[in-house]
Amino acid sequence: MFELLREGAPLFFNLSALALTIFGVVAGLVIGVLPGLGPLMGIVLMLPVAFHLPPIAGMGMLIAIYVGGSAGGSISAILLRIPGTPLAAATLFDGYPLAQKGRSQDAIGLSITASALGGLISGLILLFFSPILAAFALRFAPPEYAAMALLGLLTIAIVSEGSAIKGLIAGGFGLVLATVGTDEFTNAYRFTFGNFNLTSGPNLVAVVVGLFALSELFFQIEKGDFLARPQIQKLKTSFRALRLILRHKFNLVRSALVGTFFGAIPGAGGDISAFISYAVAKRMARPNERYGEGEEGGVVATEAANNGTCGGALIPSLSLGIPGDASTAVLLGALFLLGFFPGPELFRYNPDVAGGIFIAYLMSNVVMLILGIVLVPFFGAVLKVPKAWLLPAVLLLSTMGVYALQNSVFNLWVMLFFGVLGYTMRKAHYPLSPIIIGMILGPVLENNFRRALLLSRDGPMIFVERPISAAILGIVAVMLVYVVWTTVRPAMAEPDKAA
Repeated sequence: MFELLREGAPLFFNLSALALTIFGVVAGLVIGVLPGLGPLMGIVLMLPVAFHLPPIAGMGMLIAIYVGGSAGGSISAILLRIPGTPLAAATLFDGYPLAQKGRSQDAIGLSITASALGGLISGLILLFFSPILAAFALRFAPPEYAAMALLGLLTIAIVSEGSAIKGLIAGGFGLVLATVGTDEFTNAYRFTFGNFNLTSGPNLVAVVVGLFALSELFFQIEKGDFLARPQIQKLKTSFRALRLILRHKFNLVRSALVGTFFGAIPGAGGDISAFISYAVAKRMARPNERYGEGEEGGVVATEAANNGTCGGALIPSLSLGIPGDASTAVLLGALFLLGFFPGPELFRYNPDVAGGIFIAYLMSNVVMLILGIVLVPFFGAVLKVPKAWLLPAVLLLSTMGVYALQNSVFNLWVMLFFGVLGYTMRKAHYPLSPIIIGMILGPVLENNFRRALLLSRDGPMIFVERPISAAILGIVAVMLVYVVWTTVRPAMAEPDKAA
């Protein structure tokens, strides 16, 4: 653990990496504050920029956006009763009532402080457990990697928002997209339809920006209210929350651990961990604590949990190559684009990069603790920016970023196509993140499946002859049975009711 930090320190502690981490935290907070955006949108918009930066500087900026965006949604939840992100939905229970009591400054200070400290706690757990998991994963051969890729895809698809069947369909579509391009084993072109631009497959950044940024842009245009300006209470910088948080230290640590645990489960997400953490805190509250009426502990519980999820989600992402949520899926995509492969290979061959990423995550939370409180008045002003200014800026950043990747107009068409597709799928309540995860895990699944068959003397039996692979596939089978049962059971119940 300390060896990783020692090797990663020179890559992170330089002017460019530090400056970009600070920029990432501020940008993440701003994007989190604005309702309808969130950390995923911030990562997507800055992904083309990270592609042209040194690895740790680029990853540090994206991770800082992830950290800041996860915390920023609480500010609009507290001031406007509108969560900036789904992660901050549970913060409404006590954050907004606390602001209504005239303590909006304390509520925001507590949310930022709890988010930063919760993130630091999960970061220490990330630092300790990721190398252990990666060391265990060194026992993996192609059959285990193929089984883990299948498990990761199924997990994300099943627990995504909406029905499990729709999640599996979206994940399957991502796998189909992963087959487009040049076959790694034969160098033959697959599904390119004679278009040279598709010989490397659809550009991941263009797909991500289209699915998430452009589809959200269409939704915001559909909603209207382009010139609306909310009335915001006057805010000022205050570090009083650093003293208030000491009253809730046990709640803080417990909630951060809850967030880390659920973050490490692929697909669980910060919104789930925040609600569960809030429920635990409410159940363990003292008689004089009235949760739901403006209780400080409610804000601490939800915010420590949802930022604790960030560190937890990075554990399987970095150590096993299985993204914990949609944001870490895009972060893994960025790591691939920068030439590094998450999993045990990252820790074995690039320990300096792994260490630099750990330091970037920890420092992002430290920077957020300071700047998040100092810039509170600025974030209040950001909430007054009308969509008539914001939406053209998002479109401009998306277009410039995607075009600058390869100076390719074709990538812009890819972005537009997936923007329309993402809008249509969201209208039909299909989740989008399984598509990206399918594109990332698809080559891992296919290549290791084919390698395993080449190594095997008994054909597909190699997947059940090896204990670890057999155990993983057993979990996959249980999950599939669960999906079929939960899908068929309601249909079976309807005739019984009719009878």
